[in-house]
Amino acid sequence: PENRDRVRFSEGDVMVKAQVKWSADYVALGLAVLAFVLHAACAGRYDVFRDELYFIICGRHPAFGYVDQPPLIPLLSAGFYALGHNAWMLRLPATLAAGALVWLAVRFARLLGGGTFAATGAGVCVTIAPMLMGIVAVFNTTVFDPLAWTLIAYLLVKATRDGDRSALLWCGLVAGIDFEAKYALYVWAISLVIGLAATPERRIFRDRMLWLGAAIAVAIGLPSILWQATHGWPFLELAAAARGKNSDISPVSFVINQVLVMNPLLAPVWIAGVIAPFVIPFLKAVRFLAIAFLASFALTLLMHGKDYYIAATYPTVFILGAVAWAHWFEKARARIGLAAWGGLAIALSVAISPMALPVLSVEALKTYIEHSPLKPQQQEKSFKGTLLPQVFADQLGWHDYTDQVGAAWQKIPAAERARTGIKLENYGEAAALDVYGKAYGLPPALSGHNQYYLWGLRGQNPVNLLVVQNNPDRLEPYCQKTVILGETYSPDAMAYENGKTIAWCQGLKVDIVNLWPELKNFS
Repeated sequence: PENRDRVRFSEGDVMVKAQVKWSADYVALGLAVLAFVLHAACAGRYDVFRDELYFIICGRHPAFGYVDQPPLIPLLSAGFYALGHNAWMLRLPATLAAGALVWLAVRFARLLGGGTFAATGAGVCVTIAPMLMGIVAVFNTTVFDPLAWTLIAYLLVKATRDGDRSALLWCGLVAGIDFEAKYALYVWAISLVIGLAATPERRIFRDRMLWLGAAIAVAIGLPSILWQATHGWPFLELAAAARGKNSDISPVSFVINQVLVMNPLLAPVWIAGVIAPFVIPFLKAVRFLAIAFLASFALTLLMHGKDYYIAATYPTVFILGAVAWAHWFEKARARIGLAAWGGLAIALSVAISPMALPVLSVEALKTYIEHSPLKPQQQEKSFKGTLLPQVFADQLGWHDYTDQVGAAWQKIPAAERARTGIKLENYGEAAALDVYGKAYGLPPALSGHNQYYLWGLRGQNPVNLLVVQNNPDRLEPYCQKTVILGETYSPDAMAYENGKTIAWCQGLKVDIVNLWPELKNFS
């Protein structure tokens, strides 16, 4: 039929598959729409996440880079939030990325020789894997990684196996754009280089189109790198501090958690995806992808990274695994068994989904967690004492926080407010006041945390400070007089945000300009 073309495989394999053209791939389109609808239904369920508030404020200060991320996500955050001033509109790019990933997974499975059964399996896996669902629950620097990393793998297969040299240029374009969203691309890039170097596909290193593609990636990412260089490489300083912030998790616990967060019933799929290129002849040409996955896993372990650091590598091995299982079980009766297993996996993901997406009300979620055998792994020391997963707890309480600080601000005599700044401990607190504090007439927030440190006093020169922190007695060396005006509390927020004193520091003993360097906190 005219809407089909032929894909042939090298290495002497006899398998030839008819591949549906993208314009007629209704499996890809249907599953992508389903994934989009799922995430769109949940996107505005709670409220704006801590980091999203920060990204909005960063994006309102356009730059080629920031202390803790490249510019793409902040700029998109500010732009999309301005369209609706709500979480749903802010997260629309993440929702679209979720749908696009599923579409790509189906197309990738077909490229590798999978039929409709394999393609459907691949699409379902990347749709229901809890960690992949959770990555796009909020708009963060990781939301484009699964899509971009999988697309890079797809393009490399087209280049190395099918001889499509132009794919290398597209590969560079995708890599450059993703690098401007999150610097973690280097992990996948190094891993792919290792995978290619370890297989006959290393011949691609002799192709000038690869280096042209690399030049495109560098050109796109260069402004952010130059920004980091001209500001003393703050991201490297931050990364070093982050290693001390993370909890110590043993390699065994890390691996077990990977199985859990990707759905234990899906583990046979991605494990098969690692093994299959070494045992199935028509997948031999993509062994470099399996090696790259293992390399990224090892790099993350060595760097003591969090579980989501390598989440973007899983779609590729899910796709390989779906193709492999469909190849191993070609008979209809066997595939009925696989479909039944898939049904169980879907049911388990539905049961786990409240830990990844806001499908339940807050009260129902707390009840669910209290009775669930699966508890969120505490990956940062500061998470201690918080019942809800951080991705949810940090969407709750920011309006309460702003109201409490705003109420304290109103207690300060009007004549003194013009001489008073508001100093916060972290960018979440500062950004919440900057986004929500207009109703109280709050001045731009001051903080030494990450990008806020570089913004400095933001045009202010206060002689008094409204300070939100624990242990107000620590203000004594800096203030002539301290007046307690309130306390922070919200029942479902992160535990460390509760119980902070809102204190008015009257008459700074030290010029804040001279004090500012002591407030620096890159973490």
